[in-house]
Amino acid sequence: MKLAIVTAYPPSKVTLNEYAYHLVKHFRQKENVTEIVLLTDKTEGAKDIAFTEDGCKITVKECWAFNSYTNILNVTKAISKTKPDAVLFNLQFMKFGDKKIAAALGLMLPLVCKLKKIPNIVLLHNILEEVDLGSAGFTSSKIMQKVYGFIGTSLTRLILQADTVAVTMQKYVDILEKKYKAKNVTLIPHGTFEISEEKPEYDLPQGPLQVMTFGKFGTYKKVEGMIEAVEKVRASTGLDLEVVIAGTDNPNVPGYLAKVQEDYKHVPQVRFTGYVEEYEVPTLFKESAVVVFPYTSTTGSSGVLHQAGSYGKAVVMPDLGDLALLVKDEGYKGEFFEPTSVDSLATAIEAIVTNDAHRIALGKSNYQAATAYPMEKIADMYLNKFGAIIAKKSPNKTARKAKEKAVVLEPTTVE
Repeated sequence: MKLAIVTAYPPSKVTLNEYAYHLVKHFRQKENVTEIVLLTDKTEGAKDIAFTEDGCKITVKECWAFNSYTNILNVTKAISKTKPDAVLFNLQFMKFGDKKIAAALGLMLPLVCKLKKIPNIVLLHNILEEVDLGSAGFTSSKIMQKVYGFIGTSLTRLILQADTVAVTMQKYVDILEKKYKAKNVTLIPHGTFEISEEKPEYDLPQGPLQVMTFGKFGTYKKVEGMIEAVEKVRASTGLDLEVVIAGTDNPNVPGYLAKVQEDYKHVPQVRFTGYVEEYEVPTLFKESAVVVFPYTSTTGSSGVLHQAGSYGKAVVMPDLGDLALLVKDEGYKGEFFEPTSVDSLATAIEAIVTNDAHRIALGKSNYQAATAYPMEKIADMYLNKFGAIIAKKSPNKTARKAKEKAVVLEPTTVE
């Protein structure tokens, strides 16, 4: 199968680029994938495709740009030129832009593939029905929220024109089937990026205990409360704690972290890492005592939670929305806090950093949850779905290929 993937891709800073990297890493190792065509956004640096594992050829076509109105034309042209057997879209609603028309035009691409009779799957990471538009940085106006709701419903109907729409939570399947009467929605879990062959070591490095958060900050992910909570834990316990804020501003809130750094410059041991390169991620997690999710709302399944689990880390999570559901559905465990309460967050952090046995027990539970769905398994689930779509679209061709394969497998003689 020649598989095209429409996505942002490192070194892109557009959302979901890291997820694409790990999908590609595992797709290329599958025997039935002969070539991957990356239909990506344009970046200044070269795309990160220097994998060490054996795998298929990767072709990169930089054919779209954030907020460009010509994305639908350029991506369609690239699909026509590369002639893939199937197309996977790695999407959320603002993938192609934060301007309404640019975003909407990009989301018409699955319909284009359907009209061209190219088997396609949309991996949809969130649904607008479950996004708090105010907290997520879209709009706080009640009127505009209704407008966004109408637009979101229209865009969802567009996305549902795909052969299959894969979502990462059962709740999303239920909503799409009930509201839109959709028959083509399936659950494929988020998956865990990296799972080491060695089990995590739960001992921590010498020095301060690192209280870490990781992501893009400024909208529904805010770090002021976390800094203040750690100050409270320091005061009540006397522990040597370091706050590690790993990541960058959310594109909707440029300058957010710089302002936080200035406002809290009087607080000792607060470290801002900036953008974290892929090779730096393991060290970031391994050295952390606890991973904190300072969220005021959620917009889908959390990649960071899966990463924390894969490194056997204890987590502190807000008791709300999709994160709470994910914990229930996939078996993650942590300390919970009220999203608007610094005192509640401090209590949750203190419960972990003052109790090694509890920290390790949480980490072991999360490692077990994370290893249930490695990306290798997720890639297989997508390939199985593509196989079913292709068989349905071209039953005669599929049967012929199966027959040819059977012939190849028969014993041969050499004269």
